[in-house]
Amino acid sequence: MKNWNDIKDTTNAQIIAWAESQPWAAAMAACEQDPKWHAEGDVWTHTKMVCAQLERLAEWLSLDRDAQIKLLFTALLHDSGKPQTTTIEPQTGRTTSPKHSIAGAALARKVLRDLGTDLPTREEIVRLVRFHGRPPYLLENSQPEKEVISLSWLVNNRLLYLFALADTRGRKAKETNRPEEKLDFWKIISEENQCFDRPYAFKNEQARFLFYRGELSSLHYTPRQDFRCTVTLMSGLPGAGKDTWLKEHRPELPVVALDQIREDLGMDPTDNQGKVVQAAREKAREHLRAGRDFAFNATNTMQQTRKRWIDLFVDYGAHTEIVYVEPKLPKILERNRRRESPVPEKVILHLLEKLEPPQITECHGLRLIFKP
Repeated sequence: MKNWNDIKDTTNAQIIAWAESQPWAAAMAACEQDPKWHAEGDVWTHTKMVCAQLERLAEWLSLDRDAQIKLLFTALLHDSGKPQTTTIEPQTGRTTSPKHSIAGAALARKVLRDLGTDLPTREEIVRLVRFHGRPPYLLENSQPEKEVISLSWLVNNRLLYLFALADTRGRKAKETNRPEEKLDFWKIISEENQCFDRPYAFKNEQARFLFYRGELSSLHYTPRQDFRCTVTLMSGLPGAGKDTWLKEHRPELPVVALDQIREDLGMDPTDNQGKVVQAAREKAREHLRAGRDFAFNATNTMQQTRKRWIDLFVDYGAHTEIVYVEPKLPKILERNRRRESPVPEKVILHLLEKLEPPQITECHGLRLIFKP
């Protein structure tokens, strides 16, 4: 199996055999688990048991091949973060793996990117890995309906539920906090809110935006959408093609670009960027005060960074659109080398390691531009 294009014509057994040959699977095979929750042994043993349970699900044959593949890769990678995070608690001697789903999501993104997986599929699998442990704990949440609604825009709740069933059945536990009737509540509450097979239907995009910011007073409230302007926030690694996209698709927009500000100030990308950011904020405020549409162009590859800028835009009543551009890495590096002032390659690779592609939960509108 050389790349993602081969996947549909590859059997599950062949995919699992390929995975078993990978270094991340070897690390999982060498990682023991707490016998209280995983009496079957190491992480890879559990992983293979989960893969087997997927095919035994009553719903398995009714799923299309794309959904089956998403579930299979979720199974293969859901605990891939455990080798990085497993520790033994000194007081109890128990084996734990705190935040292994976060580490696993980052590894899943790298594995799938190396396979050439298309961006929407890759990120859906990454999010299934990230949130795979949520369903068993739904009733511990003070607002379970908000939990399933929240995740419905990030993952398919049906696939998350089916994976949770296979994950629960694919283990030998001396004790369990995962009885299947608990998992059934995920399905029941999702169906009640009409978001089991689709994203929850908010009243409008402003309602969705406010919900994810924790500012929506009621799911039944329809907020006004009288925006003063629209800000197009570009996101992508250096050399991804953000400038080109703006010239082709938003040529009329004035652009606040960190690279240009840096050049105007005579500063290097490795210098302290405080003055650059401050100048960018002031230029953005000028457009916002005038109620003028504009584009904000920077790498914006981390969610925390994007949020700081979006907070500024929203303070002025702006509609926010994120455009994320991602070609394959060799293309990015090639473009960067041709630039008049190329970014050091190690900087690009560091940004790639920390990359968090934007999600619809961050903004009013999202465009994902994937160029193989």
